[in-house]
Amino acid sequence: MSNCSIQDILKRDPIVLAPMAGISDPPYRQVVREMGCSFAYSEMLSDNALIYGNKRTSKMLTISPNDHPLSVQLFGSDPERMAEAAKLVEQAGADFIDINMGCPTPKITANGEGAALMLKPLRARDIIRAVRRAVSLPVTVKTRKGWAPGRGDAVEIARIAEDEGVSAVAIHGRYREQFYSGEADWDIIREVKNAVRVPVLGSGDVFTPEDAKKMLDETGCDGVLIARGALGNPWIFKRTQALLRHGEVMPEPTAEERIRVALWHLRLQVDYSGEHMGVRQMRKHIGWYIKGLKNSSKVRGELNTLSSVEQVERKLMEYLATLEEPPMT
Repeated sequence: MSNCSIQDILKRDPIVLAPMAGISDPPYRQVVREMGCSFAYSEMLSDNALIYGNKRTSKMLTISPNDHPLSVQLFGSDPERMAEAAKLVEQAGADFIDINMGCPTPKITANGEGAALMLKPLRARDIIRAVRRAVSLPVTVKTRKGWAPGRGDAVEIARIAEDEGVSAVAIHGRYREQFYSGEADWDIIREVKNAVRVPVLGSGDVFTPEDAKKMLDETGCDGVLIARGALGNPWIFKRTQALLRHGEVMPEPTAEERIRVALWHLRLQVDYSGEHMGVRQMRKHIGWYIKGLKNSSKVRGELNTLSSVEQVERKLMEYLATLEEPPMT
């Protein structure tokens, strides 16, 4: 576990892997940490699933010795259950606990969880207070611009969170009703930064190192969460660090680098999930790794029919040989 405050961590490196369902799992966190990501969030975990010992959710709480600092994100709508789940997260060795108040998915919001908590600020306060009292770990909150125009307000939620003693707040610059469409509004990130004293992390439409620098410069936020910009692109972390620290614009990864890391990620995923599930989970990742390369859409289709590690490795090596890049040695 890290003994550093989130403020200290962000001063050293403000670029953070965002919590993404089905993405920010232990294998991918290992990949991005090797690629320069120093601070990461887990996938969001259900409070009830943790409390009742759901095997899949409990496994998602796997934290290796090299997986720090790590913020484990919880979602739920009952203060007592969230507090109970937070204790389990603390026992598992997390460094921070994040409360999800931004997930737009209907099956989450229908239960009053995720972004729906923006519509019930008093309930949001009760959850933060209960979690804070239950654990000794720093607690943070991730939310959105609002539920819809005039409904739910990020500044209000951020102020409530600060009053309850959170260590940081993260803001995604879209309304819940937008999901991930349209452009993210970075102005709300700046508004929240100006409204609270705790560190603020911004999220939304950061796909390049230049985007991350622009968000930091324009909003004054303390950290940038990389979400969709990291899909098939773990290099974004070290490339952004190079830009921020040295003004260096690193080249994009070569086709060989992309396929080499995809194969490494595949092996990590299979070690974690088993071959049957791991190969299937990697289909989307490999599609992202090779996106934009020659004939990648055809190869993605072929990969989706394969079920063993050996088949996938052979296909990717054959594919690499057809590209202009020299084959791996």
